[in-house]
Amino acid sequence: MAKILYEVKQNKNSHSTAFGKWFAKVKSLETLNTRRLAQHISEHGSIYTPDVVYGVLEKFRSCLLEMLLNSKKVKIEGLGTFYCTLENQKHGAKKKEEYSVREHIKGLHVRFLPEQTTEENISSREFLKKAEFILIDSLLPKDEESENGNSTGENGGGTENGGGENGGGTNQGGGTGNINTGGGDDNGGGTGFDEG
Repeated sequence: MAKILYEVKQNKNSHSTAFGKWFAKVKSLETLNTRRLAQHISEHGSIYTPDVVYGVLEKFRSCLLEMLLNSKKVKIEGLGTFYCTLENQKHGAKKKEEYSVREHIKGLHVRFLPEQTTEENISSREFLKKAEFILIDSLLPKDEESENGNSTGENGGGTENGGGENGGGTNQGGGTGNINTGGGDDNGGGTGFDEG
């Protein structure tokens, strides 16, 4: 079973309705770049060398962006669908004929919606069932736990970027331009895939 490390942080955002409450947050060990991912894939019984896998991943990346910028969605079976959304300026146009891309569009975002078919479902609720959660404090020696453990943090609680100084409740939700899973509308909304 997959092991998800997490830490518990207190929401220090005094403007939040969850101020003072404690929330789980994913504790990532590292970020794999394309080269490291290619190495990992090639070590899993692949007949291809890391360089070949890297080449395929790089071609995937460039073709994915090309398709997205040509108003196409890209579905990777068993993983999910990449697509674009628009973020509009708040004021909008008073009339349809007054709408201007330069004036009214604030951003173009890449979004990701996890696979939700029965056999390959990785939506947040199903993904949750596939993971085992381990509190990071339980892996630290006792003296480090008091320094790094259940202390307060700038990001507070909620989710990946939730709580703390960043507000609460979403993982890089609408209006960022980062990959955001789950929902959203053409105004860049959505709650995001909760990593914690």
